[in-house]
Amino acid sequence: MAVTTLLTLTDAQLAYGHHPLLDHAELAVQSGERIGLIGRNGAGKSSLLKVMDGRIQPDDGEIMRLGGLKIATVEQEPQLDEGLSVLETLCGDVNESEDWQRPARAQALIEQLGLDAAAPVAGLSGGTRKRVALARALADEPDLLLLDEPTNHLDFEGIAWLEALLLQARCSVIVITHDRRFLDVVATRIVELDRGKLLSFPGNFSAWQQRKAEWLEAERQQNARFDKVLAQEEVWIRKGIEARRTRNEGRVRRLEQLRRDRAQRRERAGNVNLALDEGQRSGKLVAELSHVSHGYGPRVLVRDLSTSIMRQDRIGLIGPNGAGKTTLLKIMLGLIEPDSGTVRLGTNLNIGYFDQMRSQLDESATLADTINPGSEWIEIGGQRKHVMSYLEDFLFPPARAQSPVSSLSGGERARLVLARLFARPTNVLVMDEPTNDLDIETLELLEELLQDYKGTVLLVSHDRSFLNNVVTQTLAAEGDGAWQEYVGGYDEWQAQRPAPAASIAASTAKAGGKPEADATPRPASETARGKPARQGRISAWELRELEELPESIAKLEARQAELNEKLADGSLYRDAPGEVAQIQEQLRQLEQEMEGLFARWELLEEKRGG
Repeated sequence: MAVTTLLTLTDAQLAYGHHPLLDHAELAVQSGERIGLIGRNGAGKSSLLKVMDGRIQPDDGEIMRLGGLKIATVEQEPQLDEGLSVLETLCGDVNESEDWQRPARAQALIEQLGLDAAAPVAGLSGGTRKRVALARALADEPDLLLLDEPTNHLDFEGIAWLEALLLQARCSVIVITHDRRFLDVVATRIVELDRGKLLSFPGNFSAWQQRKAEWLEAERQQNARFDKVLAQEEVWIRKGIEARRTRNEGRVRRLEQLRRDRAQRRERAGNVNLALDEGQRSGKLVAELSHVSHGYGPRVLVRDLSTSIMRQDRIGLIGPNGAGKTTLLKIMLGLIEPDSGTVRLGTNLNIGYFDQMRSQLDESATLADTINPGSEWIEIGGQRKHVMSYLEDFLFPPARAQSPVSSLSGGERARLVLARLFARPTNVLVMDEPTNDLDIETLELLEELLQDYKGTVLLVSHDRSFLNNVVTQTLAAEGDGAWQEYVGGYDEWQAQRPAPAASIAASTAKAGGKPEADATPRPASETARGKPARQGRISAWELRELEELPESIAKLEARQAELNEKLADGSLYRDAPGEVAQIQEQLRQLEQEMEGLFARWELLEEKRGG
């Protein structure tokens, strides 16, 4: 199929305030592409989508669209007519568009998604609203589909559905997302908006990480050379009378230009400076649930759950939207009384709660008052820190300290909630969808922080990479109020669960969105723990297996390094793109195999210790 240029940005400029969002930016979008658009919070990604679909005009430069180009956009928080049903929303005004096939397409999409065609939009959850908005855009049959954070509010099955849909789509796609696994599956090119420039990298997110590191090093070396020349010229111009007599006017003009270039150079923004103060340690037991059941009316969210949460556990709660993850969190913390069963809380608990709805933010309060009302100083780890300096750690300049919360973007709100949460000592950290709206670099820093945190972490998230990198055990909703424990994160859950994801998606669709039980739950005594139960002495064959594990892992690591070295060759993306995909799949399989070996190693070591 011939490749067609759908849209071209040339020398585009756009500014709100001091720094430009687009600074002489260039971009061409081809037919058949799936572009992952990434960048820091506030870099201007959503504004770029608005330039592309014509909602706003650039301050300068040119945007050219193919004649008759049809663009559909799904915004981060879709605007839907509250007075319409789901089917009416998807169908639109057929008489006005004269698209007589649209109702059939709309009905097919409704069946695919397990939506209720007659349901009023006004009563839909955030995840269902996002699905309806996606279906409406697809019913338009666009040439170019623009998606702004489409995975926010979607559960695992919804994300898997969207991945499959985009892989099969005939239109080109530009998607803003911070979901790294999603970008690895979907993207054929990564475009990063960085300091007003659009930087293009072929391949998916993993390929971008390698190429970006090389690009940043090259930029650092180039800036260092520039600064060295400038410093030399500044020394020359400041020499004595003798130098001035022989001053070369051309050299003076060159120095003036160097100064202008240096003044115009936009430095890369620093990273968020995250730090957590555990304060006083909690007791060994954080919470113990005994035969807990809870529901609303006929709907059971938790059925006969018995489990214990110990100090330093890092537990991920996962399941479909509406499974009761947030409700179970509140039961664990003693914020909701269960219908039956008992909850025993441990001692010395100092709980920090990250709310997915950001409801603890007062829209009219200033950033400084949000962090620490009534005081300019914060105590962290026994050290005093001024609130202005603390806000700068979270990339809020002092000039914005007195700005109201209402002026913040979604990503900035997420950073502010983190800042507020980390300003106080906690030994139990509860995070309900913390990854929504955070940029990739902040996500990775948060992962590192939680990995080193000495307290207890309870995490609800649909970010598969984040779960894999943070949690050591998983509590999964299995349908009909049953919850089951598994060792490890998302990938381990997928490997251990009794039924594949496809069967759950099918049962969800059949039930009109309500998941069915996919297996008979095992009793709590048989559930896996992040720290495996001691089950007698280690056998001779298990001891041999334990001794051989380091060598097995070393072989996998060597193979991993060999494949990564191949991917580092930039010509591979141009000359053999098919081989790139094969190598990336091999790396994914190696990673899963290594995680399995590490989990086995931990289990056998625990057994030997017993």
